Amino acid sequence: MSIFRHDTTMAQVLDGGARISRHRHAEHQVVYPSSGVAEVRAAAGTWIAPADRAIWIPAGCWHEHHFYGPTQFHCVGFPFDLAPDWTVPSVLTALPLVRELIITCSTAEDLPDTELVALRQALLDQLRRSPEQPLRLPAARDERLRKACALVESDLTEVWTLGALGRQVGAGERTLTRLFRTELAMTYPQWRTQLRLHHAVQMLAEQVPVTVVAHRCGWSSASAFIEVYRRTLGHTPGAYRMR
Repeated sequence: MSIFRHDTTMAQVLDGGARISRHRHAEHQVVYPSSGVAEVRAAAGTWIAPADRAIWIPAGCWHEHHFYGPTQFHCVGFPFDLAPDWTVPSVLTALPLVRELIITCSTAEDLPDTELVALRQALLDQLRRSPEQPLRLPAARDERLRKACALVESDLTEVWTLGALGRQVGAGERTLTRLFRTELAMTYPQWRTQLRLHHAVQMLAEQVPVTVVAHRCGWSSASAFIEVYRRTLGHTPGAYRMR
C-alpha cells in the first residue's frame, strides 16, 4: 500500500476487500476511486462509487470504507466553514474536471499552500455543480423492515413479494409498504432495484462477468440488467469496464 497523507487529504492504493475502520473527521471530505469501487457505510445508510462517481462525507459523520477490486483511492478535505450546509453524505457525478482536481489535490505533495487552497476551492465549486446520483441504500430503523431487507439481500435471486416478507417478519403488507415509503423514501420495487445495482457495482469491480452479475443480482436476463444499469448510471457495464 502506498500512501500520501495530510489530515483528511490522501491517496492510497488498496487491494480488493480492503477496508478502513469506523472513524470521523472534523473536516468535510470528498472521496473518489480513480479505479475500483469505494463504498461508504454510515448509520444513515450506504453509498457506493465506481470510478465515475465521488462521495461527499460531511464533517463529524461516523463512517467506514469498503473497497471492491484493486482501488486507487483519493480523499480531499475541506474546512467545515467552506460548506456548512452540506450535512448529509451523497454520491456525486465525477466529471473529468472534478476527477483531475481530486487526483491533483490528493497527490500534490510539493505544491505551495496557496495553490492547493485555490485548487480545493475550484474543486468545491465544481462539486456544487455536480448532480447527485441515486447510489444510496438508506438504513431501515424499524426492526420488521430491517429483517425484511436482510431477507431480500441474503439471496437476490429469490423474488420476495411484500406479502411473503410480511409473513416472515410479522408485519402486514400494507405496513411494510408504508415503512418502505416513510423510512427509505422508496417503494419496495425501487429499493430492491437499488439493492441489486449496489451489489452489481461491487461484482463488476471484481471482474465478475456481466451475465453472472445479472443472474446473481436477480435480473431475468443480462439485457434487462444492462438496461437498468444504463438508465441509472448513464452507460453500460461494458463501457464502464473499458474506462
